[in-house]
Amino acid sequence: MPHPGRMTTQKAKDFKGTMRSLLAELGHYKFRLIAVIVFAVLSTIFNIAGPKVLEHIVDTVLQFEGDQHYMYRILRSIKNRFGSTAELGIYEMRQDGLRQVSNPSELLLSQDHEGMSGVAIASAIEGIRPFLIETQALVSSAVYGNPQRSATGFDLRRMNMLLAVLEKRVGFKLAQKDVFLNIAGGLKVNDPAIDLSVISAILSSNMDAAIEPEVCMAGEIGLSGEIRPVNRIEQRIGEAEKLGFKRFLLPKYNLQGIDTQKLKIELVPVRKVEEAFRALFG
Repeated sequence: MPHPGRMTTQKAKDFKGTMRSLLAELGHYKFRLIAVIVFAVLSTIFNIAGPKVLEHIVDTVLQFEGDQHYMYRILRSIKNRFGSTAELGIYEMRQDGLRQVSNPSELLLSQDHEGMSGVAIASAIEGIRPFLIETQALVSSAVYGNPQRSATGFDLRRMNMLLAVLEKRVGFKLAQKDVFLNIAGGLKVNDPAIDLSVISAILSSNMDAAIEPEVCMAGEIGLSGEIRPVNRIEQRIGEAEKLGFKRFLLPKYNLQGIDTQKLKIELVPVRKVEEAFRALFG
């Protein structure tokens, strides 16, 4: 029996390979208030491999994710009986191990992208913390018969939907164009508020016109081309203002209730994709 204050490792082979023995072993330690860490393998669809009961018998499920070619890792809570699952940690992989990233926005943004087309800055929220991410896009004429569509760190189906909105509502002919999208830093972002930065980066690359480097944005795009409101807009604006951005594009509905007199950043409300296009490119 391990001492409660001592860290020990129990190998998986001691569980006899059955779920019944694992349940008995966990109950044995839980009764004595001893913390147990169970490591599991993820399947191809990012679920815990094996019986689903494994997730139910533990108190907390943590998922450690990140691209092997990038230095950043995210520790995300999938299940937590004693707290919120909205919290997450961002870490940087270094030679001496993992180091917590206290201000991820500064590391995820390029130091200088002035004059570069196809780059837009979004104010995203992952878990409970806001941070700024760099959305990169490359649009070029299709060399081969079928245009290519590729997205790294962003849902490919949602990108195809946004391309259809641009073609139908704004009039940009992208059906015969190759479109490549990348979220810088190797992160995978599911926040719908980065839709506005995605289409802005695509339009910027398509026209080969750079977006001003001091512009940040947040907004969800609907199928009719409207820019829908997003949650926790004050935190998003505050993060952009803290890093020195001068203008912030946001849904017009989110402007309600915000005291603009206290802000040093200029708020630009937009209702539709066409208005955002005019605000960015004139």
